[in-house]
Amino acid sequence: MNFHTRKWVKPEDLNPNGTLFGGSLLRWIDEEAAIYAIVQLGNQRVVTKYMSEINFVSASRQGDIIELGITATEFGRTSITLKCEVRNKITRKSILTVDKMVFVNLGDDGLPAAHGRTQIKYVQDQFPDTAVE
Repeated sequence: MNFHTRKWVKPEDLNPNGTLFGGSLLRWIDEEAAIYAIVQLGNQRVVTKYMSEINFVSASRQGDIIELGITATEFGRTSITLKCEVRNKITRKSILTVDKMVFVNLGDDGLPAAHGRTQIKYVQDQFPDTAVE
């Protein structure tokens, strides 16, 4: 799993206990997962269909830098299934895991549409080599 997106936990992200509010974290996860699905499927019209049990493993506090890791685990005809882990960037301690998130690819009519993808596309495979001299 690659961890690319980082967030800085700020005062406005906290709950009354002084830890990261779960709703803020879930919003970040849903947005990052949707972007991942869009990139993988090559279509900006994707919707969240399902998110499995969310397992909060440890707390995050103000000032922490967290990172979100997402990877594809399955490609359906019209969907992509992802998993996610959120961890503390400095300590690498896991904060949350989501075993299964399903996003559906939509056509111009707003209905599920086949996407034709069967495996993860990596950035280095999406763009031709451009050597910098």
